[in-house]
Amino acid sequence: MAYEFVLTTVDGPVGIVTIHRPQVRNALNRETIAELVDALETFDGDGAIRCMILTGDDRAFAAGADIAQMADAGAVEVLNDDNFARWARFRAIHKPVIAAVSGYALGGGCELALMCDLVVASDTAQFGQPEVKIGIIPGAGGTQRWARTAGKVRAMEAVLTGEPVRAVDAERMGLINRVVPAGTQLDEAKRLAQLIATRPPLAVRLGKEAVNHAMEVGLAPGLEFERKLFYLLFASEDKREGMRAFLEKRPGNFTGR
Repeated sequence: MAYEFVLTTVDGPVGIVTIHRPQVRNALNRETIAELVDALETFDGDGAIRCMILTGDDRAFAAGADIAQMADAGAVEVLNDDNFARWARFRAIHKPVIAAVSGYALGGGCELALMCDLVVASDTAQFGQPEVKIGIIPGAGGTQRWARTAGKVRAMEAVLTGEPVRAVDAERMGLINRVVPAGTQLDEAKRLAQLIATRPPLAVRLGKEAVNHAMEVGLAPGLEFERKLFYLLFASEDKREGMRAFLEKRPGNFTGR
């Protein structure tokens, strides 16, 4: 895969997408979003890839949206561009996506990290929604994901002040999974991705789907949805292989069928 604003690499069963606009701290213009979504979708459709990582560089995961593209835009122009349709494609990705974050994850960059299924951050990472400082609010899920994950008052502070939080505080709020020393975030994300890649692919896919569903519905419909996916996995070859391997005290050989 060849792109202008993202780089792609493969490490065994792990596909890695790196945002590469260092001159603007990986600011997310529409072309960058389109490329990173396309790269992730390509990995998602590759049977050899079982988990993905999205990362930036040590200075910035993504420092926000590209303000230069928005400064003179009007409401109709923004509506017609429909950049959020690209973000919706991100939500439809089946395989797990891990964000490896260092430095700035602000505005759209923070929203992008929180859209990922897991987040590993360096101790230099900062997460925030500074949109209020330029007269707007988050538009790619920032108000909703902060509120659902960190709670109303934390979301209000982030959205109304625009001030960032340190990685250690983001971990305490439940926004991210873990904090590691600067420079090791990608290695830790790879370790986590390689572990997930050893698990049965169908169970991983449906487990992701069930947890995401829990963020959108009440307990009763969530339990019903979970139960149906549980039953469905009993029709898979991986279920039979996994249980046989457990009883025979050997590693499972999972094929995603």
